[in-house]
Amino acid sequence: MSTKKTDTPVPGAPGSEPPTLEEPTEPREVPPPKPDQQQPTPLSPTGAPSADPPTASAQQGAYLTTATGVRIGDSDHSLKAGTRGPTVLSDHHLREKIMHFDHERIPERVVHARGAGAHGVFVANGAASTISRAAVFGKDEETPVFVRFSTVLGSRGSADTVRDTRGFATKFYTSEGNWDLVGNNMPVFFIQDGIKFPDVIHAGKPHPDREIPQAQSAHDTFWDFVSLHTEAQHHAIWNMSDRGIPRSYRTMEGFGVHTFRLVDAEGGTTLVKFHWKPRLGVHSLTWEEAQLAGGVDPDFHRRDLYDAIESGAFPVWDLGIQTFPDTPDQMFEGIDLLDSTKLVPEELAPVQLIGTLTLNGNPTNFFAETEQVAFHTGHLVPGIDGTDDPLLMARNFSYLDTQLTRLAGPNFNQIPINRPHAPVNDNHRDGFHQQAVHGGVAPYSPSSLDGGCPFFAGADEGAFVDVPVEVQGAKVRENPATYDDHFSQARLFWKSMSPVEQEHIVNAYSFELGKCYEQAIKERQLLALANIDEDLCAKVATALGLPAPARSVEVEEPDPSPALSQVGETWPTDGRLVGVVVDPDGDLAAVAGLREGLLGAGVLPLLIAPHGGELGEGLVAQRTFATVRSIELDAVVVAGAAPPAPDALVSRDGKAGDTSTVRTDPRVGMLVGECFRHCKAVLAFGDGRSVIDELGLGGAGVVTGDGPGDVQDELLTLMGAHRSWERFATQP
Repeated sequence: MSTKKTDTPVPGAPGSEPPTLEEPTEPREVPPPKPDQQQPTPLSPTGAPSADPPTASAQQGAYLTTATGVRIGDSDHSLKAGTRGPTVLSDHHLREKIMHFDHERIPERVVHARGAGAHGVFVANGAASTISRAAVFGKDEETPVFVRFSTVLGSRGSADTVRDTRGFATKFYTSEGNWDLVGNNMPVFFIQDGIKFPDVIHAGKPHPDREIPQAQSAHDTFWDFVSLHTEAQHHAIWNMSDRGIPRSYRTMEGFGVHTFRLVDAEGGTTLVKFHWKPRLGVHSLTWEEAQLAGGVDPDFHRRDLYDAIESGAFPVWDLGIQTFPDTPDQMFEGIDLLDSTKLVPEELAPVQLIGTLTLNGNPTNFFAETEQVAFHTGHLVPGIDGTDDPLLMARNFSYLDTQLTRLAGPNFNQIPINRPHAPVNDNHRDGFHQQAVHGGVAPYSPSSLDGGCPFFAGADEGAFVDVPVEVQGAKVRENPATYDDHFSQARLFWKSMSPVEQEHIVNAYSFELGKCYEQAIKERQLLALANIDEDLCAKVATALGLPAPARSVEVEEPDPSPALSQVGETWPTDGRLVGVVVDPDGDLAAVAGLREGLLGAGVLPLLIAPHGGELGEGLVAQRTFATVRSIELDAVVVAGAAPPAPDALVSRDGKAGDTSTVRTDPRVGMLVGECFRHCKAVLAFGDGRSVIDELGLGGAGVVTGDGPGDVQDELLTLMGAHRSWERFATQP
């Protein structure tokens, strides 16, 4: 596993080679991929290792060809009967080109359509090998992975920073076959039984008559469902919290949601819940930052992921498990482990780390990899099994079914990104997009032809063995009584939040319910909020102009779980982005020193200047006053007080404003002011201090000094806490 930095300190170059000003005319091979890009490991459709290089599946040769390899001399003009005559039907190249273009799009995912993926490696520490026979958990075992992050409700063209649950799906290419851990960034789900999944998604999707709002839950149908199905209240309060708008995929926790069963070498079983813990800590956007990002950079999260990998700031998560005895009732401390609307507080069952995930390669082709990767909760390996969670069981049915439509047939596991890194001999034949060339005459088992191959494996040969769990009872459409508690864990979450986080939850409910039209839906949701917390209900009711109802259900007072809060700890600053405002006529040597110091600390400084290009002292501007916005930065350092630039005109840049009464470009003031308002670290040295003085900024998280050495250490410390939380105003 490599965490070596690449030689590209500032990411974003679109290709592996810079283009020439003139159109290239000398035939040559396709340039290699960028250093940050990876492709699926070369394997045959049946999992056999290939001697081909990873680029073997990429375009080959120096000349344009048809799909069958015939070289093309002209792809700009269709074949016509005379220069002004009709196009002829015999133009086979036109026919092929248009046919393929017409079918370039496949149906997008019904949910999780908007996503981004990356390659990586998982290295186990051996801690789980005592409770699971799965080879992936063996000490120092390295397993290639592909991870896809996503939103749930939006279409492929929606924005990244909407308030929504995020998918966190990991495909482990283990030596025993593929294992898919298909989770979310929240440990609970809206529903307890998968039969309701179409309902909650239909409720959350845009209204069918107008197809609005896109990628949002702030509308009547969603809150109609949530307020009627109170089992959804726990997940809803997670969505209304800061967890609903992550700062980055890199600062996002992941959860397997369901309870799984691990099986050891002797057949002993342990129930577990999976957790992904980001090394950078859990960090979120403020609501204003999310709105700004949606307009300024709808690709905010995927760009952050790709740029971090390209710059060598590889995202890292530790995989952990909570373990529980596999008792007949499958309960733990009064919590039903089969209820996906419930979590187990880490204070009751600590998370034990069992390995580390590092993402170190971007896709070479988004469609071939990120769009065609197919996850399935039923993709399990020996030593990992499911449970009788009714939501998980429905997912096991659904995931296979959806691939038949999306990927046009049953052979989707033969697509390169889905191919297992283990031998495949499945007796499946034919079907759409069959890429294997099967031999033999006996695709059935058992057989005496083909030498009897393939043979059944026993447990000693690594076969998957279904755990013989006792099943009994009448066939009924009912839930166990333990599923009836819909409010205690939502209250646990609320009571575990800091005052700042609680204020954000109040604001989120107020906004979302304020966007609803029907008064009855608002009143019904207030009834649910009253059962979570009467103070929360009263504040939201005030914002809606409605009376706050009384509690109708008594909920036991929980002990807060500090692990649920994002506030109070410090985290590494690797790969964080710092904007450095530069005056080209100022002290550039000091800026160069700060830049080198930050790079040495694993932080990525972006120099922000009045204009692009070279600034002097070997410095190059990565952003200008016109192109930067505070949302992409974790902190800002003002190293100079540049006067208004020539493009500081309202006609060119609406952020410019009036320049007649200011010494410094007003866009710098806006940038610094936004960072301050969002409680990010604001630092200044040298002439840059005048900007801080002019804006009248001070207090927690604002640091000034004579030179870069006076602010660098403070900068790293402040960023480690994500924000200067004490600057947020809260209501008593």
